[in-house]
Amino acid sequence: MIKIWSMKKENAGVDKKKPKVSAGQIRVQKDLGELDLPQTMKMTFPVPEDLLNFELDISPDEGFYAGGTFKFSFAVNGNYPHDAPSVKCLQKIYHPNIQADGKICLNILREDWKPVLTLNSVMVGLQYLLLEPNADDPLNKEAAEDLRSNRRNFESNVHKSIRGGSVNGVQYDNVISKK
Repeated sequence: MIKIWSMKKENAGVDKKKPKVSAGQIRVQKDLGELDLPQTMKMTFPVPEDLLNFELDISPDEGFYAGGTFKFSFAVNGNYPHDAPSVKCLQKIYHPNIQADGKICLNILREDWKPVLTLNSVMVGLQYLLLEPNADDPLNKEAAEDLRSNRRNFESNVHKSIRGGSVNGVQYDNVISKK
């Protein structure tokens, strides 16, 4: 009986050394394990042991933004999947749904977030924004108006901006993919 009691004390000490894993971390591990990213997407983990903070590069192969590589940061809190991940564009780009400071207008990151959605859902949503910008729900109203009223001019402004050019006096980052 005494031996069992002392073994229980030893095991209790071992349990305290293991860091607690949150439900959010478990869900992120599951989401990441189920990912099957297309060649147009690449994930990196700046701190390899931190699965809650990572970056995603999207290199569209069609649409207005083809030829660019767009970097997004993901920060997932411990309350995921009840809270949406925080996602930000790390470059200044000319896009109706992305502000110069990186804030993104994507409905599933705001009011339409549901715990059944996954990181893959967000990644697909970001890719879709680059393929089909949404002028009806803009953060960058100038870009949205340009897209609505003159698609050819919008396309010209996108091509100029992704090469590091200036549009309407605003300087944008060069995001052209280096082959």
